[in-house]
Amino acid sequence: MRPHVVIIGAGFGGLETARRLAKAPVQVTLLDRRNHHLFQPLLYQVATAALNPADIAYPIRAAVAAQQNVRVLLAEALAIDPEAHTVALDGGGSLHYDYLVVATGATHSYFGKDQWAQFAPGLKSIEDALEIRRRIFLAYEAAEREADPVVQREYLTFAVVGGGPTGVELAGALGEIGLLTLKKDFRSIDPTHVRVILFEGTDRVLRAYPPKLSTAAKRSLEQRHAEVRLNTFVTAIDATGVTVKTAAGEERIGVRTTLWAAGVEASPLAAFLGVPRDKTGRVVVNADLSIPDRPEVFVIGDLAKMMIAVGAQEEVPGVAQGALQGGRHVANIIATEAAGKRSERPAFRYHDKGNMATIGRAEAVVATKSVAIYGLFAWLMWWAVHIFFLVGFRNRMLVMLTWMWSWLTFQRGARLITGPVGPLPPITTIDRHGQIRLPEGGKTVELRDLPS
Repeated sequence: MRPHVVIIGAGFGGLETARRLAKAPVQVTLLDRRNHHLFQPLLYQVATAALNPADIAYPIRAAVAAQQNVRVLLAEALAIDPEAHTVALDGGGSLHYDYLVVATGATHSYFGKDQWAQFAPGLKSIEDALEIRRRIFLAYEAAEREADPVVQREYLTFAVVGGGPTGVELAGALGEIGLLTLKKDFRSIDPTHVRVILFEGTDRVLRAYPPKLSTAAKRSLEQRHAEVRLNTFVTAIDATGVTVKTAAGEERIGVRTTLWAAGVEASPLAAFLGVPRDKTGRVVVNADLSIPDRPEVFVIGDLAKMMIAVGAQEEVPGVAQGALQGGRHVANIIATEAAGKRSERPAFRYHDKGNMATIGRAEAVVATKSVAIYGLFAWLMWWAVHIFFLVGFRNRMLVMLTWMWSWLTFQRGARLITGPVGPLPPITTIDRHGQIRLPEGGKTVELRDLPS
């Protein structure tokens, strides 16, 4: 009988593993609790209305439809029993495996302050992106209705916690939404007065990049009305503001929309493996990406603490390339052993192809071992690479055409507010004498006294 390979998670690592086993003498079961593979590097573009969810997602079944040895199950793995070689599934039942590949990734980490999640959503799924998009555009709608200039200003202020690639990309897009996309759409507010505040606990943004690129990214953000606050730690978040701590002391900032991009922690499924994990919950894997004392169990992607090479001190970064290369490595080992060609397993070696992040229109940073560039050319490189790695020809064409349209029109075509709208500020009334009547108390304020 063919060995049964169970792969948990159809992200970059899991899907790559399944595809690389297409010609191997194995039977593969690919599990995921969603029916689509998500191109996570472009998720922030869904959150900021540049793309639609379907543009960056692809049905898992369609991705492996041509592989007769792959079965796809819409299921959530609830537990793993390494002794019995089984995976327990939601709804009852379990799967027995000969090889297991765990690629369930990571989720948000609020550093022990999980109560902040309701006020500062993170960005890991399409649901997260739609919730962020809803909050962003509701903030402008609320500001349009708000008569109190102080509260109105708070609605036009956006806070982003974390200065990594996701935080920088979100902050840049938030600035462009007010400065470019919405600048002519409102009458009571001026969207170009948008204020974005990016909080970073270290001395520069994009710490994984060379210092000159961090400086370029900071300058580019400031041109988009984003205020970058370095060496600043968030100590409290609620529905109306953020409290931060710096060397000068604590400060309370009024803000109605806060987004979280500061930390991640490994999927809780790792706890069932019974092996050492680091402080973020990632599994400490062997050189071949298997776990200690369990050569049939592999962990890849953001769930694994992988080193770039045997004996190296540097870890594989939590990017798509790390997961893709890990998936290929594991698939090669399984295919070799399933074919009866058992030999000493090769150690995983990460090939660093560089990092890239976009700040906004015609602005990006790209860092490789030999190149560190920023500006328009870097943005074109970022554009081409992301188009190339999207799954599905339709998605590549749609994203390319959408970006071209956005470039020409300065517009974002997915500005939909979905889900519950919730309470908005009461409507004010302007009388025939040019006075605005506030909803409570009946007092009036001259229009000329209101903020422009």
